[in-house]
Amino acid sequence: MTIEEKNLPTNKKKEKAVFLDRDGVLIEDVNYLSRVEQISILDGVEDGLLRLQDSGFHLVVTTNQAGIARALFTESTLNEIHSYLDNLFKLRGIHVSMWNYCPHHPSIGTDIYKVSCHCRKPEPGMLLKASSELNLDLEKSYLIGDKISDIEAANRVMVKSILVRTGYGLEHEKLVKASKMKIFGIVKDFLEATNLILVNDSFSK
Repeated sequence: MTIEEKNLPTNKKKEKAVFLDRDGVLIEDVNYLSRVEQISILDGVEDGLLRLQDSGFHLVVTTNQAGIARALFTESTLNEIHSYLDNLFKLRGIHVSMWNYCPHHPSIGTDIYKVSCHCRKPEPGMLLKASSELNLDLEKSYLIGDKISDIEAANRVMVKSILVRTGYGLEHEKLVKASKMKIFGIVKDFLEATNLILVNDSFSK
């Protein structure tokens, strides 16, 4: 334990977050994005992120990136992409607290990447990692995703989930409804998801 850790208050108030899937939620899903030139931020995302940030939410990206296991790109390339996107957001005053990704696949790839892990959604490992490192109250947090795996990951740790109809959302809306999985909302896009979160958060205070 470091000196800094010893001096941390033990009763520090837990904070809240919005967990964000990347492809189809923040940016256009181009099927295994591997170059910064392919990045296209979806309409309304930056405005929504600013509003969530201004309301006291941590912004936490949680994205499955099995393209690494498939050898379509490397972790180094992915980190460059996230750094580029992070800088774009910072130009708007948006500060993402964590960029979490899972490079694994349970049946494809070799070596360290071909593995059944605890971080690949629907497993909640990325959410739990952020919760531990950022001192989050998961029951006061939200997740915005476009796939049933996002919704299931949120359900496993009592995070309120919202499905957007961008990306794979329209296709996965049917799967979510058929599963009878608990979901906080199904909305058109990121701005509608933002509105839903902020209205509910104001009533919860």
